[in-house]
Amino acid sequence: MTKSKLINLLASRFSQLVHKDAELSVKTILDAMSNALIKKQRIEIRGFGSFSLNYRPPRLGRNPKSGEKVNVPEKYVPHFKAGKELRSRVDK
Repeated sequence: MTKSKLINLLASRFSQLVHKDAELSVKTILDAMSNALIKKQRIEIRGFGSFSLNYRPPRLGRNPKSGEKVNVPEKYVPHFKAGKELRSRVDK
């Protein structure tokens, strides 16, 4: 599902929401989640899952095209772990 499909679904499901209000709501939630991850905070949504950051140390990589060795810097990558309720609903 894309962000625009989510906005359209919210606007159609809740008749009191104007399309612009649904768009603002989705953007606000996603911005808040992004800002929390930028601050290296963990996000937990009960019944859905949690978002956290995984640290990847610096390493020596290889360019697949030329075979040349390349230094890959350290980085943090977002990680999602599905909650118990989401996993059970998907398994049905």
